[in-house]
Amino acid sequence: MSNSADQRDAARQRAQNYFTQSEKRDALVRQELEAQRAALAAKTAKLRSLRLAKEAAEAAEAAKQPAPEKKSSARRPRKIRI
Repeated sequence: MSNSADQRDAARQRAQNYFTQSEKRDALVRQELEAQRAALAAKTAKLRSLRLAKEAAEAAEAAKQPAPEKKSSARRPRKIRI
């Protein structure tokens, strides 16, 4: 009986070790994914701020310059080909 109990305990220990290692791998993968998400969010925020600053500078520059004159929309009469 002691031999079967030892085998059962050994099997239980191996299963527990496997489960523990699996949990550690899962935790590392989650940490890596979170780090990648944070890096992507930081990059996106930086690019967004640069784009908004550029748009604001362009809008300020456009406000300083006078509005361009519109060309008249009158069309020239077509030549009639014979």
